[in-house]
Amino acid sequence: MHRSILLLSLFAAPALSAQAYTITHTYTLGGDGGWDYVVPDAPNHRLFIGRSNRVMVVDMNDGHLIAEVTGIKGAHGTALVPEIGRGFATSGNDSSVMMFDSKSYKTLLRIPAAEDADAIIYDPASKRVFTFNGDANSSTVIDPRRGTVITNIQLGGKPEYGQSARNGMVYANLTDSSQIVEIDANNLRVTRRWSTAPCKNPVSMAIDTKRQRLFSGCRSGVMAISDYKNGRLITTLPIGRGVDGAGYDPVTRDAYASNADGTLTVIHQDTPDTYHVVENVQTAQGGRNMGLDAASHRVYVVSAKFGPAPAESTATNPRRRPPILPGTFMVMVVEPVGSH
Repeated sequence: MHRSILLLSLFAAPALSAQAYTITHTYTLGGDGGWDYVVPDAPNHRLFIGRSNRVMVVDMNDGHLIAEVTGIKGAHGTALVPEIGRGFATSGNDSSVMMFDSKSYKTLLRIPAAEDADAIIYDPASKRVFTFNGDANSSTVIDPRRGTVITNIQLGGKPEYGQSARNGMVYANLTDSSQIVEIDANNLRVTRRWSTAPCKNPVSMAIDTKRQRLFSGCRSGVMAISDYKNGRLITTLPIGRGVDGAGYDPVTRDAYASNADGTLTVIHQDTPDTYHVVENVQTAQGGRNMGLDAASHRVYVVSAKFGPAPAESTATNPRRRPPILPGTFMVMVVEPVGSH
């Protein structure tokens, strides 16, 4: 009987991703400034989007702007602690974290972090908030109830995004050394690390806690899939260029990478150790950040329209981005065909 159930699950799972994906809605929000992490709050149908000097709170259902969390200098990530009704947003330019009320969106307290405070997550197992500070090569650990710093953990490299395994372990990409680092969230120390090679510059990260897999989007144009129980890389698959977002849907068993080249790469998990690329959905140039609502199977990709790159950008600063056209910032909703 166990063998029959296993065979059924293996044959049934790939069929879920036989459908193509399509953009079903585009919501134009406008507003000045660049953007970074898109953090869904699925139970309350909200998206939290870092926008330069604020965090935009957007309704998932119709794309309207609910509110903004202000007073942030260099907005990147947002972490929510639902049991106490608080949110935490990184303020990278002044190395701090802004604590706010997640219902009224009023700011409550500024908490010191470290240089280049970037991504931030909540670990429900330890009931602690972890920032990932790029230039400081560290993680600031915060007690969300008291709004105080517990410690700074040195990671031995430049962290980008991370994930909670919800079992007392936290994982983060180290982009400069192409590694994943494991943090004991209770004892506040690094316990393991392993290489993502041939993936270089892992940035975004998603997690499958049931099968104990990590999905690292890499700037070298691949997604690296790791077995975090055993601390080893399983495989890599090609994705678009300029990845900065990732997601994993445990029902469809699809992983996603949102890429600046205007694609959303969809990768299906055939078994915990075998994967294939389903398709590259055309989104919009610059659509490198995403959030996933696994309950509705909707992927929210953000971007804008751009003007021509300044002539001097190729000479003095080849990585300078073209200007964002005013009023064009938007959220695209990508769904499996037939699910809407």
